[in-house]
Formats: sequence, structure tokens, C-alpha cells
Amino acid sequence: MSRKPGRTSDALEIIDRMIGDDPEMRRMLVEEELKLQIAQLVYDAREAASLTRQQLAKRAGTPRGAIAALEDADYDGPLVPVLTRIATALDMRVELRLLPLSRPHRRRRSAAAT
Repeated sequence: MSRKPGRTSDALEIIDRMIGDDPEMRRMLVEEELKLQIAQLVYDAREAASLTRQQLAKRAGTPRGAIAALEDADYDGPLVPVLTRIATALDMRVELRLLPLSRPHRRRRSAAAT
């Protein structure tokens, strides 16, 4: 039994369709994706250093709650200073890049239409 054209169970495709071309929704989605990436980076670096959140917070001179909020992708404070302190405490540095936005789902549909 074949699926109806245009139907999908791919969560990213569904979100892409729901957001459409709404620039505010796209901005919010990009911001949340960035928070998730930062959360994973901080968690992975802390675990690799075999530190608890409390130990990292003490080394970084920041409240434990800030570490917890970063790792839970729920931090809304000044990001660069906190990340810099965390990186320094882990004997690391922060590197940021701006990359072009890509929307692979939209490109895939366009490519299939040609």
C-alpha cells in the first residue's frame, strides 16, 4: 500500500511545513537548535573532563544553575562570557562560525520537481 503524496512521518519535514516561510518562527527555531548544540557541547566537554556540574561551576566561577541551564538548553543569560569561562575552566577555547542557512527538505522537493 503506497502512501499519499505529500504525507510524511519525518518530524523535521513536518516542522518545516508548519513553519513555512514565517521569518519569526524560523528565527526561533534556529535559536532553539543553537541552544541544543551548546547544551550538548557543554555536557560532552564536562563529561570528558570527568567533572560534575558543581565542580565545573566552581572552576568557571559561575553558578551551578548556569551550567545546569546550559546543559538543559534553557539558558537565556549572556552566553559569550559564560561559555568563555567554561571553556577556560576546561582548558579549551570557544570557536564560533556563521554558516549559510540550508533548508535540505525544501531543496530536496525542488530538486525532485526539476
